[in-house]
Amino acid sequence: MNYDDFKNNLLEKAEKIQVKIEEVQAKKLYDYMQLLLSWNEKMNLTAITEPNEVIVKHFIDSFTVSQYIEKNSYMVDVGTGAGFPGIPLKIVRPDISIVLVDSLQKRVHFLEEVIQKLTLTDIDAIHSRIEEFGKNKIYREKFDYVTSRAVANLAVLSEYMLPLLKISGKAICMKGANVETEINEAKKAIKILGGKIEKVETFLLPDTDMSRNIIVIKKQQNTPNQYPRKAGLPAKQPIL
Repeated sequence: MNYDDFKNNLLEKAEKIQVKIEEVQAKKLYDYMQLLLSWNEKMNLTAITEPNEVIVKHFIDSFTVSQYIEKNSYMVDVGTGAGFPGIPLKIVRPDISIVLVDSLQKRVHFLEEVIQKLTLTDIDAIHSRIEEFGKNKIYREKFDYVTSRAVANLAVLSEYMLPLLKISGKAICMKGANVETEINEAKKAIKILGGKIEKVETFLLPDTDMSRNIIVIKKQQNTPNQYPRKAGLPAKQPIL
């Protein structure tokens, strides 16, 4: 896909979710897609490789959380993988300071190259298990927002995300369809970890029949010191 076709497609879809994209941002997103597809030939970063699908399922999907994030915030994207939603958000919201966290060093190398080649500032990629990251005093309870996309079920995810938030900070969980059971099963964990579900919003990605849910959890009190538990335990033994 050439740049002009990419830009026209991107801007048309972004407008449908009230996200404004400037020329320089569109070019960065195009370069990001090229890097993603190039690296994907060497390592498994994404199953989505058709440019139109990259635009909708990666970029537009990532932009959908922008409306929940206040200006000049400090945000962490846990289990970021190939950088979603963190890097697209950074490109269209340069006011946000972002930390990307992933447990696979190869993916962190990719993210570092994207950050360098796109000359992004106030963004860092860190190699860490999220359970260890959540115990690190440099990061624990320091963030205004924490995001995640397709990382784990909500009970497990809460144990990854809530320890990172300041009081009144918000966890923004990006989910697919049919989240009711997951939400009900996670209520105990969310309460124990100091949070409360503030809202659940359901929508379709532009020009698709793909349903998405965004679950916003507000941090109301400090997370008990024992959480997150040691690596692997939250997934094996969720707080239910």
